[in-house]
Amino acid sequence: MNKNIINIERKFRPEIEGLRIVAALLVAIYHIWFGKVSGGVDVFFVVSGFLITTSIISTINKTGEFKFWPYISKLMKRLFPLAFIIITVILVLSIFFLPLTIFDKTLKEAISSMFYYQNWQLAISNTDYLDANQMKSPLEHYWAMSIQGQFYIIWFILFTCILFGIKKYNLSNGRRLVNLVLGFIFVVSFAYSIYLTKVNQPLAYFITFTRVWEFALGGLLCINLSRIKIPNIAAEIIGWIGLIGLILTGALFDVSTMFPGYIAAWPMTCALLIILSGNKETKYGVKNFLAMPIMIKLGGVSFGIYLWHWVLLSFYKYNISENPGIISGILIIALSIVLSFITTKYIEAPIRNAKSNKVAFKKIGLIALVNILLIAGLYTQNAYLKTADNKELASKDYPGALAVKMKGKLKEMDPKPGFANVFDDLPQSHLDDTNQGLKKSDLKIGTYGKKKDYKATIALVGSSHSEHWLGAVIEAAKENDYRVINITRSGTRFSTGYEDNTLKGQWVKNLENYLKKSDDIDLVLSHVTAADTTKDRIQQQMVDELMKVKNEYGINVLAIRDIPRYEFNVSEELEKSGEKETIKMMNKANNQKDESYWKKLLENEKDLATFDPTEYFKINGEYRPIIGNIVIYRDMDHMTNTYSKTFGPILSEKIKNIVKK
Repeated sequence: MNKNIINIERKFRPEIEGLRIVAALLVAIYHIWFGKVSGGVDVFFVVSGFLITTSIISTINKTGEFKFWPYISKLMKRLFPLAFIIITVILVLSIFFLPLTIFDKTLKEAISSMFYYQNWQLAISNTDYLDANQMKSPLEHYWAMSIQGQFYIIWFILFTCILFGIKKYNLSNGRRLVNLVLGFIFVVSFAYSIYLTKVNQPLAYFITFTRVWEFALGGLLCINLSRIKIPNIAAEIIGWIGLIGLILTGALFDVSTMFPGYIAAWPMTCALLIILSGNKETKYGVKNFLAMPIMIKLGGVSFGIYLWHWVLLSFYKYNISENPGIISGILIIALSIVLSFITTKYIEAPIRNAKSNKVAFKKIGLIALVNILLIAGLYTQNAYLKTADNKELASKDYPGALAVKMKGKLKEMDPKPGFANVFDDLPQSHLDDTNQGLKKSDLKIGTYGKKKDYKATIALVGSSHSEHWLGAVIEAAKENDYRVINITRSGTRFSTGYEDNTLKGQWVKNLENYLKKSDDIDLVLSHVTAADTTKDRIQQQMVDELMKVKNEYGINVLAIRDIPRYEFNVSEELEKSGEKETIKMMNKANNQKDESYWKKLLENEKDLATFDPTEYFKINGEYRPIIGNIVIYRDMDHMTNTYSKTFGPILSEKIKNIVKK
């Protein structure tokens, strides 16, 4: 058997080091000043695929074998020290500077980041309609690290199988087998990425299988790069095209909502062109720029720059300003570079170059232990804050919506729920999982209130903007011995506006059939406007659906106007900026775009019972984040369950009058 089991050309590619720092700086620049994603992470993935494939094949060619522990221990010594020490810094800073509204989220992501599954956690939370708008944690960028770690395991399994096949069948051309395997993975993963991005982009963005093709492309480059011959002039042209195209990726595409489908081929192609151009030594090629000593040096710490910039940016946004200026942004990048050099030199390099694995892993284990202890301590502290906040509310001190019409001045108390609890102050249906998520169209039915000998049945139907009224309806039911059923689906209005062949359309049809067949429902409640749109068609489709329930199924209905919505997370802004500043922001916002339609509805739908809650979100004509000592919003457009419950007496009279008719 030839010594080189898989023939490749292995040489130092200085332009790849330069490409890494360009990718890292693009990520930072787009994050800081544009609040966008740049495509730089995708370039990191293709470069990682190139470098690790080169390393694996070189090991196989040199030793004739490929063992797990030497391979994985080398990677752990390279990746863990920096990743773990930055988690330590984040946890310590969190004690003093992290908003309580995202404390739970950050602690969960600290654990998932340490164990390299954070991308899957984010995939789940970003496909949860009620989680999607929560503030990003200072660890959110570790999703790319998690995918990279999983990729390294996949590549070990892959090349172990390839080496086994080469030896078993005494193959003389290992390169052909590697090309075949990596080519197959590239095609399958790319096709799946295109498909899943179309049907569920938030899930596709974070999961491993839609990203493997990017690593496979790097591997294919490693195998075939030396065989690709191009003229000098072509090398010069395509290199600069690749660099300019890469820089413009974030400006040309909305990466966070369009990737990683076929659009992700753009930065991949740009990286491919840059690396191909590096095959030639030319006078004006992009390689001359990327291979400059300063670029190579910065490329060596690009991993640290990627990790540090998001941490600094996050805490800046939490505590100083949501939008960094030119000077502050430059300082964030500069400090990221300085911290990366320091932590690489004094933490990562000594561990990576330790005389023995025992010494290296003893130090890594110590950092990991500190992190675990910090996480345990912070969980305990947060649990205490939540328990202290869960004491029974005294109605006279915490009237919530009822305070709007109270006479006399209300004694000011610490608002409830506290910031540690506000995000998780959800309707009961969401807590016991009777709200249907986004993946299925079948009905989930939650039953509340009086379940035997009840006087009437009230059905709450529609999207999460109906669901957040569940607390109010349950409280109203207590006063009147009603049964309450909740049939809601996140992100899905009870509307005639969906195609029957979609999941949303199928769910609405299933709900219609349920109501049509039911002989035990006395009232259906649903929101009938969407405060984030001026489109009368959307509003009318919800009204049409309720009128169908009333006229065709013979069930009473109550049409509820949507609550004011905002383009910022109200509870997070309240914690960051204080009540006065949040009130200013709320009253500057165009938060009820359904105003004109609601007026038309009241004029033209005389036989439709309606409820407009808008007045209960204002004091003296001014929108407020806290009313009656209760925090109103859990995010940008959903009520806290605590505030919803205070509508109980208000809705009780409304419901009673309709049910009696």
